[in-house]
Amino acid sequence: MNIGEIARRAGVSRSTVSYALSGKRPVSDDTRRKIQEVIDELGYRPNASARALANGRTSTIGLVFPPAGNHYTGMQLDFIGSVVEAAAAYDYDVLLSPSGVDTDRSFQRLLGERRVDGAILMEIRLEDDRVDHLAALDFPSVAIGRTAHPESGWWVGLDHTALAAACVHHLADLGHRRIAFVNRPEQLLRTGYESAHRGLDGFTKAAAERGLTVRAYCCGDDAASGQACLERILHDDPATTGLVTLNEAALGGLYRGLAQAGRHVPRDFSVTGVVAARWAETVTPQLTAADVPAAEMGRRAVELLVERLGRPGTPPRHHLLAPPISLRASTGPAGNPPIAVEGPDTTP
Repeated sequence: MNIGEIARRAGVSRSTVSYALSGKRPVSDDTRRKIQEVIDELGYRPNASARALANGRTSTIGLVFPPAGNHYTGMQLDFIGSVVEAAAAYDYDVLLSPSGVDTDRSFQRLLGERRVDGAILMEIRLEDDRVDHLAALDFPSVAIGRTAHPESGWWVGLDHTALAAACVHHLADLGHRRIAFVNRPEQLLRTGYESAHRGLDGFTKAAAERGLTVRAYCCGDDAASGQACLERILHDDPATTGLVTLNEAALGGLYRGLAQAGRHVPRDFSVTGVVAARWAETVTPQLTAADVPAAEMGRRAVELLVERLGRPGTPPRHHLLAPPISLRASTGPAGNPPIAVEGPDTTP
C-alpha cells in the first residue's frame, strides 16, 4: 500500500496526501479527515525511509558505543539499556554503532548517510576525535563522559576524580594506611580513557593528602584478571588492607583472590569503589561503593539530545554527577593483615 493508492481512494492528489502526513503545508480539516479514514481503513504505515525524506527526520538516535575490550561489560549494557528505554519515551529508536574513532566505517556511515537525527557518544577519551568531528559539523550530539576541555560541549558526566577521592577518604577514616587502586585495562589508560585517568588522579591526590602508602594497578575487564591483580597486590605489599576499584567486571575475581589468600572481607581487608549499584549488590559481602547512576545518566543524555534537536542554537548544557558512597558490608576498621607463615623446609 502506498501514497498513490491512498490518494486515489480519498479523491485527492498524491502531494495532498504527502502534505497531510508530513505537515509541511496546511491541509483542510475535511481533507485531512478523509485521508485519515482511508489510512485507518487500509492500515497504512508510512515507510521509515520515505518519511525521513519527507520531513528530514529519522526518529532515530545513534548510540556510538565501542566495547572497551572484546565484549560489553555489565555496566556498559546497563548504559545501553538506559538509553534505549529513555529514547522510547520520546518515540525514538536507537541505532548502535560500535565506533571508537571518527575514521571507523560505522561512524562514517552514521553521518554520511544521515541515518540518525542525533548521536550519544560513550567511552569518551580526554582527546576524542569523534566529539571534535561532530562539533565541527554542528551535528547534534551529547557525550556521556567529558573530554579534557568540556566547557563548550553537551554532556553528562560522572565525577570520577571526586568519587575515587571519596573512596580513599572513607578507607583512611577507617584507619587503613596501605591501599591499592584497581583501574581499568592498561590500553584504556594509554589511549586517554577519561574515567580511568580522572579516577587515578582523584585516588592519587587523596592518598597524598592522607599520607597513605599506595600502589595503582591496571586490570582487565574480567574475573580472571581481577583475581590475578589481587594476587599481584598482595605479592607487592602483603600489608595492604584495602583497595579502591573502578573495574566492576573484575570485582568477582578480586573477591575470589582475597578468599584464596585467606583475607576475610571486611574483617582484615576492605574493598570499595565506583560501581553500578546492581553489580555492587551481587557480591558477598555487598560492596560499599559510589553507585554509578547508569539509568539517570542515560535518561539525562537523551533529554539533552531531544532538547538540542527541538531547539537548535540553544547554548550547550551539561550535568556532572557525584553520588554519595552507599555504605554496605565490604568495608570496616583496619585490622592487622594475616602474616604469611612459611612451612618447614622439606628440601632433602
